[in-house]
Amino acid sequence: MTAAPRLQGVFAPVVTPFHPEHAPASGRFVSHCRWLIGQGVGLAVFGTNSEAASLSLAEKCALLEALLEAGLPAERMMPGTGMCALPETIELTRRAVRSGCGGVLMLPPFYYKGVSEEGLYRAFATVVDTVADERLRIYLYHIPLVSQVPITRGLVARLLKAYPGAIAGMKDSSGDWDNTSAMLAEFQPQGFDVFAGSESFLLRTLRGGGAGCITATGNVNPGPIVALHRNWRAQDADARQAALDATRGVFQRFPMIAAMKAAIAWKSGRDDWCTVRPPLVELSDEERDALRRALEQVGFEMPEAAALA
Repeated sequence: MTAAPRLQGVFAPVVTPFHPEHAPASGRFVSHCRWLIGQGVGLAVFGTNSEAASLSLAEKCALLEALLEAGLPAERMMPGTGMCALPETIELTRRAVRSGCGGVLMLPPFYYKGVSEEGLYRAFATVVDTVADERLRIYLYHIPLVSQVPITRGLVARLLKAYPGAIAGMKDSSGDWDNTSAMLAEFQPQGFDVFAGSESFLLRTLRGGGAGCITATGNVNPGPIVALHRNWRAQDADARQAALDATRGVFQRFPMIAAMKAAIAWKSGRDDWCTVRPPLVELSDEERDALRRALEQVGFEMPEAAALA
């Protein structure tokens, strides 16, 4: 069997639209994913900013199926499949692989804190051994500020040695450039693709040999992020990075998920995009006004956002 192409570029942890009663709105989800693909962005559905921890396994399976039935390219999908319950991780991972997804983004089991490297190794190894499919490509999800369960270089080295085909890379959302740089230096030469967890680190990651970024604001500012990925060797690359940082900085002044949904609501003209699932809450009217003013000051645009209505 021919090996699948390695995933590269910009991916968005796709925000999940909800109906007012908080059921996933699959039609708008498909429309948003289609828009992202059109902007050159891959689909890291069921990531942190997808409110994935608030979605059931059945809801995730249904949303994945909706994307596939709509004809969106599975090879540009990297669904988040890591959950606390190992059988659920295995089930969603198996579905993603059988559907032809280019890879899966996998959190460690994150409820228990202070677990050993041996325990984490067994968790990932059990998924690989149980799915037992040579097409499986796992991208480890390192987000220690949220999960409180770090993926260390020692664990990566051990997994790569045992499963060199299945362990494909990492999303480093540590916010620590020294950690990202160390992962790049040690593992990228072995074919382990490192993605930055934010476009704020995109240029440095690409200059270090990395694969790209998996970033929340890929949902709302995809064009300029993709443009930097494609033109990172150009003379204006640092200026492009500074512009991305300015837009990112606006969103980071607010709760990120609610702010991105408010921006989509503004640009699409569809107010129900603001809906988040409890325990999250939407931005207040005052916060939405402040967000809009700040985004206008940095020249924020969402081309063809009417398609998200």
